[in-house]
Amino acid sequence: MSIETWLAFLAASAAMLIIPGPTILLVLGQSLGGGRRSTLPLVLGVAAGDALALSLSLAGLGALLAASALAFTVLRWAGAAYLIWLGIRMWRAPVEGAPAPLPPRRAGMQAFIVTATNPKSIAFFVAFVPQFLDPARPFLLQAALLVASFVTLGAANALGYALLAGRLSGVVRRPGPRQAMNRIGGSMLIGAGMATALLGRRA
Repeated sequence: MSIETWLAFLAASAAMLIIPGPTILLVLGQSLGGGRRSTLPLVLGVAAGDALALSLSLAGLGALLAASALAFTVLRWAGAAYLIWLGIRMWRAPVEGAPAPLPPRRAGMQAFIVTATNPKSIAFFVAFVPQFLDPARPFLLQAALLVASFVTLGAANALGYALLAGRLSGVVRRPGPRQAMNRIGGSMLIGAGMATALLGRRA
């Protein structure tokens, strides 16, 4: 893989990552509630989820999902149900008193599940990544470089959003604004779950 191809991959990946999706909505909502204490586990969860999804895509899972309606449907509905459940929990979260910090293990696991089980990302990877692979060069070295590059960019993107939300959580003290944010974030997660459930096989 030439340096030009790698830089093109970085640019295309950054453009895709900066657009908020289900993972970033989750990071924003939980960082608002948990503050900076939840930042590291959230970022680690996103990185692990991206690494798993991209690695499985390169290993052939993306092609399997593209070919198998059942596999795609099961993964889509599982991810959609989880997002909706998280949205409902955020909507109903208590707002009186200080925001309860999110347990680190739970924050990381939620971020990992949402990131790794997003079928749209897996389908995107299997269509997107091969454009940057040089068939004349060793596949494993190229795959490792692309996975490491994308995971690094994804973690940095999640960190930026988490830090921004963490700063906002220190500003929002009154129950009214906090409840409004919880309901906006919860509604967005529910909407993302419903959109995931309605994805066509070509999404």
